Amino acid sequence: MFKTRSLFSALLHNRLTLGINGGPREVFSTMSEASRDEQTAKLLKRANEENEDSAEKEKVQAAKKLKAEEEHPDVQATTKLKVDVEQADDEKKYPKKKVALLVAYSGKGYYGMQRNPGTSQFRTIEDELVNALVKSTCIPENHGDEMKKMSFQRCARTDKGVSAAGQVVSLKLRLIEDTVEKINEHLPPQVKILGLKRVTQGFNSKNNCDARTYAYMLPTVAFSLKDYDTGAVAAFRLEPETLQKVNCLFSLYKGTHNFHNFTSQKAPSDPSARRYITEMSCGEPFMNGNIQFAVITVRGQSFMLHQIRKMIGLVIAVTKGYAEDEVIERSWGQDKVDVPKAPGLGLVLERVHFDRYNKRFGGDGLHERLDWGGEEETIKAFKEAHIYPTIVETECQEGSMVSWMATLPIHDFKATATAAETQDNKDQKEDTADLGNDSD
Repeated sequence: MFKTRSLFSALLHNRLTLGINGGPREVFSTMSEASRDEQTAKLLKRANEENEDSAEKEKVQAAKKLKAEEEHPDVQATTKLKVDVEQADDEKKYPKKKVALLVAYSGKGYYGMQRNPGTSQFRTIEDELVNALVKSTCIPENHGDEMKKMSFQRCARTDKGVSAAGQVVSLKLRLIEDTVEKINEHLPPQVKILGLKRVTQGFNSKNNCDARTYAYMLPTVAFSLKDYDTGAVAAFRLEPETLQKVNCLFSLYKGTHNFHNFTSQKAPSDPSARRYITEMSCGEPFMNGNIQFAVITVRGQSFMLHQIRKMIGLVIAVTKGYAEDEVIERSWGQDKVDVPKAPGLGLVLERVHFDRYNKRFGGDGLHERLDWGGEEETIKAFKEAHIYPTIVETECQEGSMVSWMATLPIHDFKATATAAETQDNKDQKEDTADLGNDSD
């Protein structure tokens, strides 16, 4: 209203000025009523617009003032103190402690162990585990997105489809009442926590692991000669002489060798390609349903992506007669050798070993040994309920081993290439689905 009155005063002043200088009647006679109304309307419109702008600015300023009052330092301090007290009480009741979790899972349908942020369509075991940890309140919700906050580490990054009966992960979590049971309430049947042990603050399940033991369950028809009728899988029986030959071949892997041909995109000069194998053998065959199976066991310090599956694949190729025995030792040389990769279905992480940790801390009276001997029955029950049936049923329904055996004639086991001439294109296509896992 103040601006409107100012404009009216200016208009009246102009008219009076004109009246003084040229006579009011003369001027008014020269201005039509229409022009006066038009000028008055423009001035009123401008005044209204300015008033609206002024009112809007006053509203904004009032809102800012109110917000500033709400965010007064005293108020902020009081709120922050209240939150800190609540968190302190929560931490006091359920303090975060460094623990090792024994995890078992059937890998069918999962893209390996390790979580892959930003790729939700590739479900992993860690996705299930983190979700359960958050829902059970063992970790804060924001730790699920940033796993470093809970110092999370896994012992082995198992590959797509690979199962585990003795995986171990280390992390900091809240030790709530019945921790294991509460976590398992939010896990699917094929993924379970089988044990929990307190560990030292500096414990890292990957770095403190001395060795890993894997098992590979397969139908014994895999060791049949190449001209055997694969349509008669149920009729095949592994002869003792063949089993002896298989174990002689597996024994060649013992010791330290350059396994650059047993993974992808690894140069023979890369020191990390050298791996130490302490044990590898195939056990006595057994019947499951009407099909004969056997289990291969391998223990090593660590393994690269696909290494175990290729070690087994090459022995199968030699046993069946597609390659000569010498190809195994030749594969450790500088040349590139075509090594077939057995299916991932039957591979299981059996256990992980912490010998040095147990020697240093296991007998100090303060820390527990990481040997999981008390969980053996639980581990066995999980394998018999979720891992072995899945392997057998899937093999019977899909015939993954028999289908893979049909691809062996495609491989050229005599051909070699220099280190500069890589021929891993087939593996590289498959590796993109493995999303960065670097161990079987």
